[in-house]
Order: sequence, then structure tokens, then C-alpha cells
Amino acid sequence: MSSSTSPQPTDPFTPPSADEARAQRTYTSLFRIAERHAATDEQRRRQTHPHMLSPHEAIRLVSFLLSGAALPEGGEPEVDRADITAALTLIPLARGEMDELEIGLLQMARGRGMTWPEIAFGLGLQTPQAARQRYERLASRTDTGAEKQEKGDK
Repeated sequence: MSSSTSPQPTDPFTPPSADEARAQRTYTSLFRIAERHAATDEQRRRQTHPHMLSPHEAIRLVSFLLSGAALPEGGEPEVDRADITAALTLIPLARGEMDELEIGLLQMARGRGMTWPEIAFGLGLQTPQAARQRYERLASRTDTGAEKQEKGDK
């Protein structure tokens, strides 16, 4: 039996690394959703508009072409400064859409009976209070939150 100075990940007395656990959960989450809800081309296309790129898709496309992760097809122009400026212009819109998606998912999670500790775990936050505060910050800066605040003021 060899002795080691660093604890093995299977050591029941060593707490797991939160960062490593989160990274593993991220990979597992992508795989799970892809396997269950995006296994076919038709399923993957459900969330995209067939005739118009979403801001997120346009930003990713420009980023992928710039980085070499995607290659231009024959006859397609190279990404230029105006393309980069256009992608940068879309960042606030994409961020706003993400906020709307997150607040909607949080509201649906709560509506399905998920607790703040469960939500905090899913978001990779340390405490239920942090998850609730995140929800409140998102609600205050989205239309959904503004509408709820107006209704509460009446």
C-alpha cells in the first residue's frame, strides 16, 4: 500500500471541491438535457427561429468565426470590425434575454415546489439567501419584476 500526501477524491473524510463538483454538474447537465430534449435535429431547432438569428446565436457565431472554432463556408466574407461591433452591440440584449429566462425559470421552479436550498444548489450558490437575493435582483431589473412591483404598490 502506498502512502500519499494528498487526499484521494474518494476519501470519505475530505469534503469535495465545490468548483470541481460544479464543473462536473455543468457537464452532466448539458449531457442530460441534450440526451433527453435535444437528441434530434428537430428537437434542437425548437428554441431557434428558423428565419432570424437570436442575439445570443449571432454573438456566438461571430465569436466562433473569430476564434476559429467555426470556419467560414466558401464565399462567406471574413468577420470584419463592423461584424464585431454588431456582435458587441447585441450583448446587452442577449444579457437581458438571459435575465428574463433566468427569472422565468426561477419562478417556474418555485411554482413546482422547489425550495430555495434546491435552487441555490442548482445555481451553484452557497446559501438559500443568496439564491433569493439573486431572484430579487433579477426581478428588480426585468419587466417581470417591474410588473410585479407595480401590482404590489397598488
